[in-house]
Amino acid sequence: MDDTSQKIIDAAMSLVRDKGYVATTTRDIAKLAGVNECTLFRKFKSKKDIVLSGMEQEKWRGNLTPDAFKNIKWELAPDLEMFMTEYMNRITPDFVKLSIGLRAPQLYEESAPLVMKVPQAFLSSLIEYFNAMEKQGKLPHLDFECLAMTLFSSTFGYTFLSASFENRLSPVEQERFIKQTVKTFIQGILYQK
Repeated sequence: MDDTSQKIIDAAMSLVRDKGYVATTTRDIAKLAGVNECTLFRKFKSKKDIVLSGMEQEKWRGNLTPDAFKNIKWELAPDLEMFMTEYMNRITPDFVKLSIGLRAPQLYEESAPLVMKVPQAFLSSLIEYFNAMEKQGKLPHLDFECLAMTLFSSTFGYTFLSASFENRLSPVEQERFIKQTVKTFIQGILYQK
């Protein structure tokens, strides 16, 4: 990819993150990229084409794959804390804001599968972990899909709200939130036995 195309992509993705897809115009993109609109359209077919090209680049995707969850100790509390911490450290406020901007109806059909890769990596890794813990006799047989969704929802919710409101909504810090969530989660699992 040439420098001009990359500048256009970076400008478009920054604007979508800050303003949303619908409010971002090709004129805005060209201005921020330091090119004229004719250059923009020589490089890309449309605003949608620019944004979809950006979504294919690692720098504009959430950096979360199953490899992020490899530091398993096979102890429930530290492992669940690791899952939550890895997610929160990798899914930055910028990515959260960008993923919101990418949910525009004009783009959603193409963007949703790419945005969903992040929660899918978390959920599939956690379900696999729960199954392995059951095989080791460290967890009873439970609905691991629901349990994974419960922990993910809590992790996502904290990440989303922190990106949206910083500490204005709640002063609870990330580490305290993770430890308390995991403690409550484990107590819930033990209660189900």
